[in-house]
Amino acid sequence: MPLVLNEEQNMLKDAAKDFCANNTPITQLRKLRDEKNENGFDTGTWQQMVDLGWTGITIPEDFGGLGFGYMGMGVVMEECGRTLTASPLWATAVVGSSAIVHGGNDEQKGDLLPQIAAGELLLALALEETPHHSPYGAKTTATKSGAGYKVSGSKTFVIDGHVANKLVVVARTSGQAGERDGLTLVLVDRDAAGVSVTRTIMADSRNAANMVFADAEGVLLGAEGQGADVLDKVLDAGRILLAAEMLGSIQECYNRTVEYLKTREQFGVPIGSFQALKHRAAEMFCEIELSKSVVMEALSALDEDSDQVPELASLAKARLNDTYNLVSSEGVQMHGGIGMTDEYEIGFFMKRSRVSEHTLGGSAFHRDRYGVLQGY
Repeated sequence: MPLVLNEEQNMLKDAAKDFCANNTPITQLRKLRDEKNENGFDTGTWQQMVDLGWTGITIPEDFGGLGFGYMGMGVVMEECGRTLTASPLWATAVVGSSAIVHGGNDEQKGDLLPQIAAGELLLALALEETPHHSPYGAKTTATKSGAGYKVSGSKTFVIDGHVANKLVVVARTSGQAGERDGLTLVLVDRDAAGVSVTRTIMADSRNAANMVFADAEGVLLGAEGQGADVLDKVLDAGRILLAAEMLGSIQECYNRTVEYLKTREQFGVPIGSFQALKHRAAEMFCEIELSKSVVMEALSALDEDSDQVPELASLAKARLNDTYNLVSSEGVQMHGGIGMTDEYEIGFFMKRSRVSEHTLGGSAFHRDRYGVLQGY
């Protein structure tokens, strides 16, 4: 698989970089946080992103999208990561649209995918029920009721859940928590009777929600009891595209740190001239270069629908978790005392890294999963 961007992808990357630099600087995230914005993102900026076609990048042209592939979405997510752009792009146009593409019937695809591409529909995946990532750990139940299903249970850490129009709920129609068989995906309207949503603001100032379902009515997405087949593909796409966003944040954090090392002086010389700091900066550089290759390979595998996607998704997420933790921690420490203050933006990257690390699985989870997939 080619580990280079083609001309069109490079053009998209440049356009995304220019847009994010001019329209979604970190000062916007700071403003959203300080004003306690009810949406958690700027609606005007979101509409501009829709107008640029970003919401339709991975959606097939037959359903109103651009059909530009996951590599195209990856370069956009990377640039969003550089400025810590707050938007529903990942939850809706990556995770949500993947659930519809892989699990929806023809009628659902024809109805929902054009709405996603047009920015008229926001989606969120309601998966987690415990503090730790557990894809098959659902205890929430779905019971057949007429033409639909009634969902009962609770969910935590639902990214952008309080702004979503529809929720892809991972529920159980049979089996026990932890079993792969028996999982069923149900599409539920957020404002449906029996759905209770409590917004939570995370350490990185982003959106999440806790949800309670009490016989909330929804419709089947995919086949009953076989939701894990769809869920695996959705989660791997989400992990890889989140890794792409993390890569952008890592590079920006590193660049800011190196620039500070060049300008901050002690004993009459730039601190970047100190041997110990040179070694630490070199280590970060090497980890970032490895991370670039891993992310690009994973994005290529998604576009090629390769059998290696599960392994590469876990490899990418584990690698980017570790690299982001390292670079953000070193960035704050190398800035010294000023790095711990809210005045400097370097701390925003460390906060974002800690939330990103645990979204769809931490490093320990993915190392274990990678070993299992390799037959160990």
